Amino acid sequence: MRATIREIEYWLPEQVVTNADLAAEYPEWDVEKIANKTGILERHVAAKDECASDLGFEAAKKIFSSGRFSPANIDYVILCTQSPDYLLPTTACLLQERLGIPLTAGAVDINLGCSGFIYGLGLAKGLICSDQARSVLLITADTYSKFINPGDRSVRTLFGDAGAATIIAANEADSGIGDFIYGTDGRGAGNLIVAAGGLRQRHTSPACVGECQTRSPGELYMNGSEIFMFALERVPGSVQALLQKAGKSLDDIDLFIFHQANRHMLGHLQRRMKIPDSKFVYAMANCGNTVSSSIPIALKDAESSGQLRQGHTVMLVGFGVGYSWGATLVRW
Repeated sequence: MRATIREIEYWLPEQVVTNADLAAEYPEWDVEKIANKTGILERHVAAKDECASDLGFEAAKKIFSSGRFSPANIDYVILCTQSPDYLLPTTACLLQERLGIPLTAGAVDINLGCSGFIYGLGLAKGLICSDQARSVLLITADTYSKFINPGDRSVRTLFGDAGAATIIAANEADSGIGDFIYGTDGRGAGNLIVAAGGLRQRHTSPACVGECQTRSPGELYMNGSEIFMFALERVPGSVQALLQKAGKSLDDIDLFIFHQANRHMLGHLQRRMKIPDSKFVYAMANCGNTVSSSIPIALKDAESSGQLRQGHTVMLVGFGVGYSWGATLVRW
């Protein structure tokens, strides 16, 4: 039995913050420079009372309301988020009840960011191929905006909120989700972090993180230059390792979809690996860096535009916070 991606939908919050909005708030922030460096024109931001589960719920509801799939068919729910509704209970349990998924289904949260969709696919494939489930609902959802200091240009220009829902189902045909490679380097943990809020450091701590004195330890800190160097170091080798494992060459891949970090970083990676423009997807202009949802959003947009077609072999690569990275091949 093989595991195949059957459906993908995503949901973006109603509120939109454009580059012009940011420049109006901070006149020293140059609209054109933001667009040229990040490749982002606007990002969607969750409302004050809108959580990751709400975004994931709306994305899953789009699948179920279409009639293409039913909640009754779901055997397992995996929610990938770094902004859960509560420390406990598990947010996936809340989504099981809210979506009307059977009581016989498993439900679990995984705490991963930019590589989370890859890890989620790996877990879903494992559940299906070990006959623990036939249909898995993988939801990726984050509200990073709630961690961001409004004056922190290094992260506010990049990140947007989103939720995506993916159905992975058993399939006897010779197609689906293929080989995986993974990687972890916890030495980079401090370069993309919300230091306070867990049990290591509570929100009451007065310490600051990084150079921005207005940023509290409960807000997102990113060392952009270190993250950039990490990506350039790890991503090309991961691509080659996956190609070698699968017995394929770069020419055998029809489409490459990387985590949509920012255009500057992706452009460097594309050029370093000599991937043609026709095979490389950029899908961040109207939503920003949506963390674990960036790859499923890019998949859905590429399919809708005709860039991704049935029978294509697609390489998916996630990398970032952790440090964590992973890659897989998908036969569409």
